[in-house]
Parts: sequence; C-alpha cells; structure tokens
Amino acid sequence: MKKYITLCFILYLLPFPTRAQDLFGNDSILELKLSGDLRSLMADRGDNPSQYPIDIQYQDDKGAIQQLSIAARTRGNFRRTMGGCTYPPIMLLFQDSEKVAGTLFHQQKKLKLVMPCKGDQYVAKEYLAYRVYQLLTPMAFRVRLVKLTLEDTRKNKTSESFLAILLEEEHQLATRNNMVAVEKKIGSRQAEVSAFHRMAVFEYFIGNTDWSVEYLQNVKLLATDTNSVAYTVPYDFDHAGIVSPPYAKPAEQLQLSSVRERRYRGYCLTDLSLLRPFFTEFLQLRDKIDSLYETASYLDASNKKTAVKFIDDFYRVIADEAKWKKEFAYPCNKNGTGNVIISGLQQSNN
Repeated sequence: MKKYITLCFILYLLPFPTRAQDLFGNDSILELKLSGDLRSLMADRGDNPSQYPIDIQYQDDKGAIQQLSIAARTRGNFRRTMGGCTYPPIMLLFQDSEKVAGTLFHQQKKLKLVMPCKGDQYVAKEYLAYRVYQLLTPMAFRVRLVKLTLEDTRKNKTSESFLAILLEEEHQLATRNNMVAVEKKIGSRQAEVSAFHRMAVFEYFIGNTDWSVEYLQNVKLLATDTNSVAYTVPYDFDHAGIVSPPYAKPAEQLQLSSVRERRYRGYCLTDLSLLRPFFTEFLQLRDKIDSLYETASYLDASNKKTAVKFIDDFYRVIADEAKWKKEFAYPCNKNGTGNVIISGLQQSNN
C-alpha cells in the first residue's frame, strides 16, 4: 500500500504532457507571420528553387506567441511561373521534428501554403470549394484558412495581412483514411467507381475542367495498398468557375467560352441513374453548403453573391431530369469534347 501511495505521489508531481493542437481541427482563421529573406524566396521561381530559412510565428490556443525556425521554397507550376502572380505558392518545410513536437505543427514535415495570385478573395473561394468536398467525404484534403503577414527582414518591411490556405499533406490524408498514397498510371474507369463519380459530380458543381485521372492532373490517388483499386481525391481548384480568377481559362480543346461554363468531365455512362446517389448527397447537404457561404465573413458581398448564384445554377440542373441527363450524358457525344483528356502542365515542385 505504501508503494502504491508513493507511486501515485510521484506521478502527481510529474508534469502532464503537452497535448498538441490539431492544425486542421479548427475552422477559425489562423493568424500566421512569416519572417526572413522573403524577397529572395518569392523571386526564386525557377525549375529547381532553393530552400530559404524563415521563421513562422503564431498564437497558440492559450494566447501565447510561438515561433519556429523552418525552411521554405516556392512550388507548383502555373501560379509560380505562368500566372503573373503577386505571390508564388510556397512549401513550408518542418525539418526538425523535435522542435515542432507539442506545437500546432506537430507531425508536419511539409505543408503547401496557397498564396493569393490576384487577390485573396479568390483564395477564400478556393478554400470554400475544399470545405464543400469535406462535407461529401472524409477522403478529402483538409484545409485551414490563414491570415498571413510577411516580414522581410532583409528589407525591414512588413506586408499587410491577407488570406492564404494551408493544405493537408497527402500522406496524412492517406493515414486518416487507413490508406497509402499511390502514384500509378490508371484510366478513369479503373478508379474506384463511387469515389470517381462523386469527384466528377463535385468538379461539375464547382465548374472545374482542369483535371484528369490519366495524367494525375490535380488528382491524387489513395489505396489500401499499392496493388489495390485506387480512390481519386481532387485538389487545386483555382481554375474552377466558382473561383474564376482573371487568369483562369479552360483548355482550348474543350471549346468553352469561360471557366464559368460548366462541362461534365466524367466518363460516358449508359445508365445515368448511377449518378443519382451523388445528386442526392448534394441535395441533402444543400443547407450546410449554403451555410458555408452565408457565414463566410471573409468573403465580400459581391463574391458571395456570385458564388451563391453559381451554386443555385447547379441545383437547378440536378432538379430537372431533362437538364441533368443532357449535361451528364455529354461524354457520350462522339462529336463533343467530353472525352478530351487534359494533360495539363508538368507537375513539378509540388
């Protein structure tokens, strides 16, 4: 009995382990500050960008300011090299696991930071597209909206705050779903059927045609093992009609007037009733989807109105059987462009 009491007393005296926060378990806007030679970092937009030491600062859930020394580099392709963007996309690299243990960034090794190309309202709308897909399935990338400040220590200059997105790392997405990330050549019809149709209907919902399974263009694959059927997961929605930034244009092969013109990019189905369950999912989630946009205080009135109208147009289509059969049967039209496969740009520095 004395030994038991002594042990309990010792355990009482030991400090409780710090419970790490879940970076993506909170929908509040995270305030971040990046400090360092940011001008050199942002200007390094070549094919093999270097890594630059930077500090990242945030406020933890107890209100204390935390700072970590990490590295960063530019990443991506279009927004980095061809979009004429104010800021290139950034990869945050957490190289010292001991330093991040117990912090908001515990277990993180690298994180994509989606920066505004032509204004942060487009970032806000892309963030909401990710949030909608999260409502549909847990097999979706988690995101955290960030209010970001940049401090260039070399120029002694601090930017005004703007919105950006932290995007969950691919292998964490896989682990959450008891799967592994895979990269292999498959066709759309070889992908897991329900996951593919859900993704294809969602891409139509947001008006995105900039994707393909065959080229892994803005699509990631998950599977229970490397030999199993692959599940499709979409990402990178900045060319979607619901986002509609000024640089976004549909592929010429699709013969569309703008990204706001929807085009279903799934494969031809002889039995379109197979899509009904996915229309039902959207109908059941209508209130939650509407609420995402209605409560988005970071989205201005004009952008909110435009996005809501775009969503309403989708629901008008799926409510009318003649309309949705025409829209979703388009890939079966041999004279149409429904079977064009988008090869996209070379996916470098992702």
